[in-house]
Amino acid sequence: MLTAILVRLADAYSMIIFVYVMMSWLPNTQSGIIGDIYRALGKLCDPYLNLFRKLIPPLGGMVDVTPIIALLVLQFGVRLLVMLF
Repeated sequence: MLTAILVRLADAYSMIIFVYVMMSWLPNTQSGIIGDIYRALGKLCDPYLNLFRKLIPPLGGMVDVTPIIALLVLQFGVRLLVMLF
């Protein structure tokens, strides 16, 4: 039961990170309702993503692969915990 809740929370957080990354590609995310949603998602996602941004620099100065690495670590970490318990 607890493992199922943990997996669902990790999946929900992964989806939040995915939406946050996709919204970063949209123009004009600084104002209006879209901007408010983007900033709220940033407050949820940036603390976790910043852990990886400290370790992995952007490729070519523009391409940020840290969300991909962060999602992989999150999913593998949760699956590992589930296997252990």
